[in-house]
Amino acid sequence: MSELEPITPADAKEMYLASRQDEVTEATYKAHNYRLNHFIRWCNEYDIDNLNDINGRSVHRYRLWRRDDGDLNNVTLKTQLDTLRVFIRFCEGINAVEDNLHDKVISPTLKHGENQRDVMLEADTAEDVLEYLHKFEYASCRHTLLEILWHTGIRTGSAHSLDVDDYYPRKACLKLRHRPETETRLKNGKQGERFVALNERVCRVVDDWLDTIRPNVTDDYDRNPLFASKRGRLHKNTMRAYVYHVTSPCYYTGECPHGRSIDDCEATSYGQAHGCPSSISPHAIRRGSITHHLSSDVPEKVVSDRMNVGQKVLDAHYDRRSEEQKLEQRRGYLGNI
Repeated sequence: MSELEPITPADAKEMYLASRQDEVTEATYKAHNYRLNHFIRWCNEYDIDNLNDINGRSVHRYRLWRRDDGDLNNVTLKTQLDTLRVFIRFCEGINAVEDNLHDKVISPTLKHGENQRDVMLEADTAEDVLEYLHKFEYASCRHTLLEILWHTGIRTGSAHSLDVDDYYPRKACLKLRHRPETETRLKNGKQGERFVALNERVCRVVDDWLDTIRPNVTDDYDRNPLFASKRGRLHKNTMRAYVYHVTSPCYYTGECPHGRSIDDCEATSYGQAHGCPSSISPHAIRRGSITHHLSSDVPEKVVSDRMNVGQKVLDAHYDRRSEEQKLEQRRGYLGNI
């Protein structure tokens, strides 16, 4: 065992983050920083100013403290402890903690289905929203965004990364590219780069958005963003706000299924639609789109490649078909056997 060298928890955290900066996406980097800040806070609270003093009993105490301090469920606690384990393993390599201490960072075991999210945009609802947008906001930024998110199932970050030149009207497709040097990243980096096919309806909407409505602006790097406002590239938070707003039932039906007064409801205000119990997040659109593709007999491998998601992750987190649906789809292939 190598001799330990004194280092403060905060300094060790900065060394760890610096070592990961070029390996992970900006979102992952920020998430690790946020999660480890709780560990630093715990060290400060208990006057631990030398990481050499951390042992198995210490990480157990931190686990209990973090669970109670944040009132965390098992899924969130597991995520935070998994990050701590990676950090502790790094600290072993710089002689900051005892060898194999990371093995003593025990994450909770999740029950089957506990780490899954079931909310998704149903196909019927998607068509209702898109029909309303087509009629009353045709080829607006919001309409174009929703058409692309639903038809392709791409992530918000992917939509944010698109430039006008990434749209190929003759080939009817989009090209997704990872360009971190100009602040547009794909979740899976270079491995997330791909072409995504579009249908005729979506292409028509994109064409009309570009020809008649999109403001003639560039972003801070002189690129021409596909989704733009008068200020430049549309922010991801604005995209999320658009999605929450147009998927609120009062927007596209004029009625509230929760018995609220539409005139008085705070969730009808811009930027507050996430407070509507029935509004849908962009990720729920992605989940619904994937399920819709699978329900339409698109092969899993094709969906996996199109949506840039591994088949195991697709099965665990995105496929919301019932077992009965899967049975009937399989039966359709086996009729002549």
